[in-house]
Amino acid sequence: MIKVLFELVHEYYWPAMEPVYEVLAKDSNYDLWMKIGPNHTRFLGIFLIPQKSMIEAGFRDKGMKITDTTAGFDIVICGDALKHPERYGKAFLCNVDHGPCFKTLRYRNLLRQPGTRYVVFAEGRYRMEKLKKYGLDKFETCFDVGLPKLDPFFWGRYSRREIVAKYHLDPAKKIVLYAPTYKPTSIFLVGRHLCSLLPEFNVIVKLHPYSWSGKYAPHRQHRLFERLARENGGLHLVPRSEHNIMPYLFAADTMISEGSSVINEFLALERCGIIFNLNDRKLKHSDGDPLLEEKTTDWLKDSFIHISNGEQLLAAVREAVNPSPERKQSIRRDCRYIYSCNDGTSSQRVKQVIEQLLGTPQPTAGG
Repeated sequence: MIKVLFELVHEYYWPAMEPVYEVLAKDSNYDLWMKIGPNHTRFLGIFLIPQKSMIEAGFRDKGMKITDTTAGFDIVICGDALKHPERYGKAFLCNVDHGPCFKTLRYRNLLRQPGTRYVVFAEGRYRMEKLKKYGLDKFETCFDVGLPKLDPFFWGRYSRREIVAKYHLDPAKKIVLYAPTYKPTSIFLVGRHLCSLLPEFNVIVKLHPYSWSGKYAPHRQHRLFERLARENGGLHLVPRSEHNIMPYLFAADTMISEGSSVINEFLALERCGIIFNLNDRKLKHSDGDPLLEEKTTDWLKDSFIHISNGEQLLAAVREAVNPSPERKQSIRRDCRYIYSCNDGTSSQRVKQVIEQLLGTPQPTAGG
């Protein structure tokens, strides 16, 4: 029996891990467990309130096994570098990143632990090149498997019709998804301009979980859209309880963001998105290192439409939902550069790597 721990430090990492969990769960040779982090939310701007017990209860209701133990596992699946990797003993630490972003954070976190060897799963040629650039290929074990998080796109898991019905959208109108990250964010530059898209388009806003929790971003991020949704019946805000953006990406005809991984995830659908350009020179970590690996002004510059102020939003959306043949060709090219496979098999590839690492292939029915 192969014992696997899914280390869910943050609940919103789960969509990146869930497809791997589902593939392993079909194989009776795997014993699957989950460990949940505190998942704090900030109250009154001061107090941090853990959501751990509530999240654990939700997973138990789905029949999943919960533990606080870190010892005795063969494999640990994590969405980021682990805080205390030594606690997991001799287990293989498998880094399935929670989002294919062009921020520098993943590389920085791995570089902070030069004595820890991770099994790093990359989504394609772009990521493998960056891992090599940072020298991580020299002390991590890197595999290009595609992105498991995308697999449900190709499993028929999501339905545009369900989103239309859930939010009572006009099925004759295109769906525009605004999905900003919490830092660096375009929220206060784009927010009110979303109303200019009404009534020509259906508009859905899906915020980063940190925009709700108040721990790493101010509560005014979500309060802005709560007010806009109250004042504009055609603007729909996804509730904070929903962490999985993938159904909304699947349903959207175009999406708007800035430095979020959802930009790359939407690209996998080979549709045209919109990137809000930020002041790249000011985007720095506290130690002065760049926050982003790529400039927002340059990323997917031939594939996605770039804007620098909210007044450009309506024209950009109109163009994005009807891209030129040249732009469509660039989208296909960039998609193949970033993703090595878009066929719903990435999670199975992770399983194959796990069995390769353990030296115990398990060809079972449904595995």
